[in-house]
Amino acid sequence: MKPVTSPPTTVDVVLPCLNEAEALPWVLDRIPPHWRALVVDNGSTDGSAGIARSLGAQVVREERRGFGAACHAGLTASDADIVCFCDCDASLDPGQLVPFVREVVEGEADLVLGRRRPTARGAWPPHARAGNLALARMLRRRTGLRLHDLGPLRAGRREALLGLDLTDRRSGYPLQMVVRAADAGWRITEHDVPYLPRTGASKVTGTWRGTWHAVRDMSRVLNETPVREGSTR
Repeated sequence: MKPVTSPPTTVDVVLPCLNEAEALPWVLDRIPPHWRALVVDNGSTDGSAGIARSLGAQVVREERRGFGAACHAGLTASDADIVCFCDCDASLDPGQLVPFVREVVEGEADLVLGRRRPTARGAWPPHARAGNLALARMLRRRTGLRLHDLGPLRAGRREALLGLDLTDRRSGYPLQMVVRAADAGWRITEHDVPYLPRTGASKVTGTWRGTWHAVRDMSRVLNETPVREGSTR
């Protein structure tokens, strides 16, 4: 009698994309073997969707503009056991997600986040870093979590992430994920990851104005009433 074996864990990497034609080849080349790349085209005009398809990625279209809208479209389109998120601008290597996924699969954490560590001057502009630091402090006061970064590189179980019922569709989406996970009692861990100079201009924190809008969106998330019922851990 053959031993009963569990099916292999499936992993999708959600890549929100708005005009990232130049960065896509580098990013998709670093998707770990047997993982699937879900490139969410958020209204690109530079042929990003076609490039992604030609490189083997599955393309999801999301007409509603917004970082959160693109991320959530990828999450809902996925049918994998584990869903990861990564920027599509070549600032983060999706290969860094391998130990994140292992930690989730082995039950050591429910949500694993990457703490960005700049590898070169200019990789993380001062205004963006200042905004992130302010939000991390506000998050600590709100949840007690001693996190240092609210970066986009992260991994968790798809069904549990859907169970958080995330509603933000702008730049507050990553923060809302962490806040609601904390309210639900999830085990959240953070690990250093190299942060490279991005390709092209940031759509969210490329300017002081953009950073201010992002902080405003995220501050609204922090003012949500904590909900601890209905955890899907």
